[in-house]
Amino acid sequence: RIEVKSEVAGRVWKIEAEPGATLAADDPILIIESMKMEIPVGAPRGCRLVEVRVAEQEAVAEGQVVAIVEA
Repeated sequence: RIEVKSEVAGRVWKIEAEPGATLAADDPILIIESMKMEIPVGAPRGCRLVEVRVAEQEAVAEGQVVAIVEA
């Protein structure tokens, strides 16, 4: 299992993938809004999304685990 972390502090704008989804490298899991910019958080490689640990509109910190995937 791999922890997917936010690279910026901000607010979850939209969750793009649901648990159980099969993702390719860089497919968006969710989008974070930070300083009026939309920053996608993507899959690190081809994987399956196990868990999303945040909700839409939730504030996130830089380095916070936002999802769990498995290869």
